[in-house]
Amino acid sequence: MSKMDAKTARVMIWEQLRKVARPDSRFSWDFAEFITDYEGSDKCAENLCKEDIYKNAEVVFITPDNNLEVLREQVIRDKKIMLITTYGIRRGVFLLRPEWVPEGKEELASTLDGIQRFWQYRSLKQIAEEIGHIDLLVTGASAITPSGIRFGKGHGYFDLEWAMFYTKGVVDVNTPVVAVGHDCQVVDVEVDVRPYDTAIDYIVTPTQVIRTRNEFPKPTGGVLWSMLAPGMKDDIPPLQELWMDNFCK
Repeated sequence: MSKMDAKTARVMIWEQLRKVARPDSRFSWDFAEFITDYEGSDKCAENLCKEDIYKNAEVVFITPDNNLEVLREQVIRDKKIMLITTYGIRRGVFLLRPEWVPEGKEELASTLDGIQRFWQYRSLKQIAEEIGHIDLLVTGASAITPSGIRFGKGHGYFDLEWAMFYTKGVVDVNTPVVAVGHDCQVVDVEVDVRPYDTAIDYIVTPTQVIRTRNEFPKPTGGVLWSMLAPGMKDDIPPLQELWMDNFCK
């Protein structure tokens, strides 16, 4: 029997997700525009924090997704260094060191509004010089396959973040990549894999941690400039930085 196609699976997932999701203040229930929070996201953070890939990490990159708020709080409490981007990477990459967050403000600093009181902007060059290497990358997801591919949302920001970090040498193919989502978002379907799709090593849900089948390699080609969506280079400061480094010297 052939597997369900990704388009059909996305509709099915979003129908199930609506039962447990928490609406976004800007996008309401439009799951095509944001990664939703949901019942049990705190359990996702708890499950990931038990894993050695988290325990051994000193520097963690976390996407600004709604379902990762509790995880961001725990990263601060565990005294780890956190890197985080803004929505659409439009303001670039920011650094948060745990000592910059006063005691008692960890929960505030985990929110997308509150963190802006404590973080500091860093260029890709500064990240490479100051941080050196990112030990763990964590992203939310609209849908995830056990084979290791995210699908369903389509903006590609995490793939772009991987490409930029890879270009600067702060991640490599052995850097663990984790996708966090609700159990209903994990489906074994056929997905068209594009050259820039960043494969996932682990899936974390409220009930389990899944080691993916790793059927696809992580991309090593850096930023595929010809495949960028219109306006991306003009809107994203780290892309402008890489463009200047590569083409304007």
